[in-house]
Amino acid sequence: MAPRLFWIGLGNMGRGMSANIVEKANLDQPLLIYNRTKQRCIDLSEKLPAGKTEIVDSIAEGVSKADIIFNILSNDAVVEASIAEILKNDVKGKLIIECSTIHPDTTEKIAQQVEAAGAQFVAAPVFGAPAMADAGQLVGVLAGPKASVDRARPYFKGVTSKAEINMSDEPYRKALTLKLIGNTFVLNMVEQLAEGHVLAEKSGLGTDYLHQWIEGMFPGPYAAYSTRMLTGDYHKREYPLFTVDLARKDAGHAMSLAKEAGVRLHNVETGDAHLAELKAHVGEKGDIAGIYGAVRMENGLPYENE
Repeated sequence: MAPRLFWIGLGNMGRGMSANIVEKANLDQPLLIYNRTKQRCIDLSEKLPAGKTEIVDSIAEGVSKADIIFNILSNDAVVEASIAEILKNDVKGKLIIECSTIHPDTTEKIAQQVEAAGAQFVAAPVFGAPAMADAGQLVGVLAGPKASVDRARPYFKGVTSKAEINMSDEPYRKALTLKLIGNTFVLNMVEQLAEGHVLAEKSGLGTDYLHQWIEGMFPGPYAAYSTRMLTGDYHKREYPLFTVDLARKDAGHAMSLAKEAGVRLHNVETGDAHLAELKAHVGEKGDIAGIYGAVRMENGLPYENE
């Protein structure tokens, strides 16, 4: 009999990941799902085949029925609160897979709490945009004791992910260190695209030629973010794909790690400053691609490009 799975968190990443588990994993019972806003559970269940999910009304209810528990939430404080709720129940022998992007110190802290309660723990942050989560094309990073990682692996490569970075028997914090460093690449990419397009516009070259070059040289994320900027998606969409607050949280964690290591991340500091300008201009609805708007304003152009 396959293990019973419980999924906590149906944000931009959690929705796609959980749907892929329902569709591709070897489940013989409905996936238990919980989200603080219950409507997200209802919406997901309605999109998936009948009988493939079971909505639970509390974390305690899900934990009591599950063998493996996935957690993917927005920030360290919310993750710690969720783990505290999980550990109010008997978790002996269960596996908790933590997919949230949090500080390595937070990961080590909650891992100790989970293990002290008699459960197994895997740190498993994932790389990729929401569209990649929907398509099952993420890259998972799995750290922890090999026996625990082996229990988690069936739900990553070929299910939620196109690839995995196996950190079996490595400290949990290494998975989150890689995740945070990797996310600085995303921030730097968006910053460079924003600066390049503003220069192209103001120099008279025009953004279309630069975009064609980006598509030819850097297909994939670069081209996708360039398109989001030039089509105005960064200011038109109702709900951001990568919120300004989450982007600043990741940048802050990365800079904290760098400071501890005696390293300075100049590019991240620049990107974070533009994120701060973005937050001041549009508030919580700001998306990381809105750095383009912040760079535009800094250089005498309107925030919106059309």
